[in-house]
Amino acid sequence: MSAPSLMANAPLVIIDLQTGMFDGLHEPPIHDAPAIAERARAVIDWARRGGRKVAFVRHDGPEGDPLAPGEPGWPVWPALQQADDEPTFAKSVRDAFSNSAFGDWVVGQGAGGVVIVGAQTGFCVAATVKAAIARGLGVTVVSDAHSTLDSASESAEQIIARHNDEFAKAGVNLVTTKALVGALVGG
Repeated sequence: MSAPSLMANAPLVIIDLQTGMFDGLHEPPIHDAPAIAERARAVIDWARRGGRKVAFVRHDGPEGDPLAPGEPGWPVWPALQQADDEPTFAKSVRDAFSNSAFGDWVVGQGAGGVVIVGAQTGFCVAATVKAAIARGLGVTVVSDAHSTLDSASESAEQIIARHNDEFAKAGVNLVTTKALVGALVGG
């Protein structure tokens, strides 16, 4: 599927692109971190230009965790330039829809779908994709704008590729940043 098959006005959801995913202070940055930030910014700009709503989901880790509220790794990554009118929804588990206010916000957009970028691919991105599908929402994942860390058995590249395949098999619309952004610019 391509960008033109996107549901009109489906909001953009940025999952867990927090300082701790990029700064390398407590664990390595996510795979391809500078490019992920650049692609996420391009998708955010695309959404704003197209009048789509944008929301950020932030993981609230437990006390002592680098992503715990108030810790340096907790805030949304400043390079993403979150606007004042773009909400942040907290979660403490993988699924963003665990926060009922987030689910209500998505439904309130009236689009029947979401566009997703973020981290980490096999955890919070995958769980939120699955939850959105279970709620009957159309899901578009920007296939080159989500990332993760290497695991003991797979490289980050392998994890991302495997999940993109699983997303496609589940009926998710996969689109690259270039195809998405170019679709708006070109048409």
